[in-house]
Amino acid sequence: MASISGSARRRAHVRAAGYWTATAAVAAELAVGGVWDIARIPYVRDLVTHLGYPSYFLVLLGTWKVLGAIALLVPRRALVKEWAYAGAFYTYTGAVVSHLTTGYAVGEVGVLAVLTALTVLSWALRPPGRMPASGSRVRGAGFSEQGRRSAGPGPTLGRTS
Repeated sequence: MASISGSARRRAHVRAAGYWTATAAVAAELAVGGVWDIARIPYVRDLVTHLGYPSYFLVLLGTWKVLGAIALLVPRRALVKEWAYAGAFYTYTGAVVSHLTTGYAVGEVGVLAVLTALTVLSWALRPPGRMPASGSRVRGAGFSEQGRRSAGPGPTLGRTS
């Protein structure tokens, strides 16, 4: 029985190390990239212009990146973390598509593909305390588990009974 316990402990340690490694890499890139975007350094300004986006887009994107990095690292706020993961995933996959459709070679988007994979890995390895409670927000918003409006607080959306 001790070997099972030791094996389970080792798996938990490896999982935690994988989670924090992936999360640190994604959060660091979001934070540094976000600051670069907000500052509109020449490298990112030239890149975003080449991709066909206006330069003011950098300030918006950079602000969300910095907030996403913070959300991934602070304790609690599991639902906000979920949004941050979605934002990072959309940012990286959108960047891959933007690069490929504007003439960049597949090999030139490798870093973006790795960041996408690290985002998914971090999300998949999250400890239970960093995951939103199953359906708690949906039920709290006046919806049943099946997604139908319940008799809870809020408007009844035209229901008469």
